[in-house]
Amino acid sequence: MTDTRPGADTCTLWGGALSLYTGKVRSYLIKKGVPYREFYASHPDFQARIRPVVGLGVTPVLETPDGDILQDSTEIIEAMERRLPERPMIPATPVLRALAWLLDAYGSEYLLAMAMHFRWAEPHISLQRSFLQAEFGRASYLGTDKAARDQAGARMVSYFSSMLGPLGSNAHTAEAIETEFFDLLDVLDEHFQHVPYLLGGPPSLADFGFMAPLFAHLGRDPSPSQRLRLRAPNVARWIERMNLAVIADGEFPDVPAAFDVEDRVPPTLLPLLALIFRDWTPELLANAQAFNAWATAHPHLSDGAFVALDGKKRVHPHVGPIAYRWRGCTVERVSAPQTLWHFGRFQQQLVACDGEALDRLLMVLEQAGGQEACALKLVRPIERRHYGLVLGPS
Repeated sequence: MTDTRPGADTCTLWGGALSLYTGKVRSYLIKKGVPYREFYASHPDFQARIRPVVGLGVTPVLETPDGDILQDSTEIIEAMERRLPERPMIPATPVLRALAWLLDAYGSEYLLAMAMHFRWAEPHISLQRSFLQAEFGRASYLGTDKAARDQAGARMVSYFSSMLGPLGSNAHTAEAIETEFFDLLDVLDEHFQHVPYLLGGPPSLADFGFMAPLFAHLGRDPSPSQRLRLRAPNVARWIERMNLAVIADGEFPDVPAAFDVEDRVPPTLLPLLALIFRDWTPELLANAQAFNAWATAHPHLSDGAFVALDGKKRVHPHVGPIAYRWRGCTVERVSAPQTLWHFGRFQQQLVACDGEALDRLLMVLEQAGGQEACALKLVRPIERRHYGLVLGPS
């Protein structure tokens, strides 16, 4: 069987074409110019070499030539940026850097529910079941028997489709989720009429965060991808662009392939930011309230304790249910501490800003209606350590 270990200058990416967060990391590696080979987690080497280290059956995982095993898409990108500082994918200027972290968090965390809805909810799952069975079969079965592959895929489809309810997708919220999808496509399509990437001329952490939901699920699964391509062809072209190694795009000859040295925000980004805060704020506040109540009720938990209702390391931990009003309906779902951790990375950038840069950033956030979300506070910090979400010091 093929040797999956990294080479002298080649990483090993454990993931798959159907994986939401693998799409984020793969796009980063392509744009960063990092050589890699990709394997599914069904390969025996994953069970033998990766899972004992990470402690979870989760992808993506990146193995580096120097032996490091990195997990969590955002932490992978951050670690690789430290190792490879040339051609940075995180802006150096404070306003664009803060917005890159905000957009990465929104794409990676908030849009997960939308992506899962269009994969698993009706009528989408019925329209694309044969595709999903083949894709999940490919991820779980390495042989050449098509019937065996499809049977393996059917088992995985049955398992993963049960995750829809805990994310708040049901008959009561379906229409609002699909309307939100079209609203998002409309603002993104207008934005990508003017610039090739979210923050202007080069790709950034922001784009990779959006690739998480917009590639494997919304841009590749048959049902949502048809809607996306017909309604927002500029977004479809951006998805293609994000999987090409070239940075400068000939479709935008007058847009420099570098971050704006004056730290200016593309004007067409403002409607997207307004949409983000309008839709995400209720969930963020509900998540913060649930986490604060849980942490306050467990004052004995020490620094490093896992953030999870059952106290165990989980891929998607929660601390109980949440409910909130959103787009005219009530969303009932499990809480998502990972969202708070990720949004907190943006808040750290906000705190680090000062002077004239802070004034400009606050003006952008105020125009977008972000004051309430940006002011949320947690009673204990949430951190990622040893491949899991943990409590920070009191």
